[in-house]
Amino acid sequence: MSQFTYKTVESESNRPGVRTIRLNRPDSLNAMNLQLILDVATAFNDANADAETKAIVFTGKGRAFCAGDDRHEHVHPETEQEARDLVDAIQRATHAITFGSKPVVGAINGWAVGGGFEWAINCDFPIWGESAKAFFPEVSLNLFVTGAVTSLLPAMVGINKAREMLMLGERYTARELGKLGVAWRVVSDEGLQKEALAVATKLAEQPPLAIRAMKRVLNQTMATDLPRALQLETEATVAGFLDPETTERLKNF
Repeated sequence: MSQFTYKTVESESNRPGVRTIRLNRPDSLNAMNLQLILDVATAFNDANADAETKAIVFTGKGRAFCAGDDRHEHVHPETEQEARDLVDAIQRATHAITFGSKPVVGAINGWAVGGGFEWAINCDFPIWGESAKAFFPEVSLNLFVTGAVTSLLPAMVGINKAREMLMLGERYTARELGKLGVAWRVVSDEGLQKEALAVATKLAEQPPLAIRAMKRVLNQTMATDLPRALQLETEATVAGFLDPETTERLKNF
């Protein structure tokens, strides 16, 4: 079993061709701080560069996949440069997941909120545990989404439903997300990891050249210009961080 070591992420290969990347801040429901964001980007870049890795399982340790921004630890950006550095780090993680050469099977357990929901959407084969739930709180906080979801989500659910999900911040169960096509499969909580490993193993057994080409072409053609979406999201999120109203809403969240 080969392992890579990161501060807030576990990355191990205990099945031929399959690497599991596991968020490892269970005491905070794997909420996103800067270290976690940086570790996710690095772990995916390492996995994509690893010749032995053919497919990736992405999951969270403990009771949640990722509960969004860590309100207790995150330092609210005070300058445009601080805001831009933070958002750029988030978008680099998205780029590593979405534009990386290896297919990603999501094993989404518990809550997937905000940026965590975005990471679930970034997966090629998102499998959700039946008790998992998700929502986007960003607009209610005077912020904006990242993760290219402004392009990916409408391609999955249609523009009207995407508006509802992104603007109204409704909460959705795994079963509801399955009906919408956001969840590829919904399985029992107990069977989630086994199912994700089985799918990743099947992907790892396929010819790697064809699998990588299929991921690349599908991601480039199923939605609008993803790099442009990332750029526009970055600008909107930076502007939100710099608005004084955002600080007050974050305090009250």
